[in-house]
Amino acid sequence: MTEKPASGGRPPNEQASAALKAAALRLVSEKGYAKVSIAEIAKAAGVARQTLYNRWNTKADLVLEAMFEETGRYAAEPLDQAGESCRAQLEAFLAQVFTHLSQDGDTVCALIAAAQQDASFRAAFFRRFVRPREEMVTTLLRRAQTQGKLAQDRNPEMLSTFIHGAFWYRLLNGQPVNAGLARDIAAEVFTR
Repeated sequence: MTEKPASGGRPPNEQASAALKAAALRLVSEKGYAKVSIAEIAKAAGVARQTLYNRWNTKADLVLEAMFEETGRYAAEPLDQAGESCRAQLEAFLAQVFTHLSQDGDTVCALIAAAQQDASFRAAFFRRFVRPREEMVTTLLRRAQTQGKLAQDRNPEMLSTFIHGAFWYRLLNGQPVNAGLARDIAAEVFTR
């Protein structure tokens, strides 16, 4: 979600926005999504609660935007790199995602837990966080099919679901989510 348009008065303070996002991610990681209040986030960020509401309508909007931005720093969409195989691109993308999860896995797990308790949060979490990453992988796999690197009888959407299922399962069960897993997944997907 983008910041609300100004209705006069002072322009949005980017430092306050950054502080709120950082506080939200830290508190959710430490306590879990459900146990963190808007007031607590504002206090930890050193701003008034109204400052938060001037930017986001709900706690979910703030947390998801913060998580989406944080993930975007680690897991940019895999681009078609000349001379680099689709398998290598998938492996590199997954390794980036897994690096992020090794640092922020507790926060992601807290958000997954919250999504199981709150249907509206689950829908927003899927739309803003999960689905964009699934689409990135599916796009890469479709590109591989177009290039003849992935068999035409393989289903890119289902493969993307399998890929995400594998690492979410491992993350939620405290198993390693690392470069080795990225390599193994890419090898399995592109096995002829």
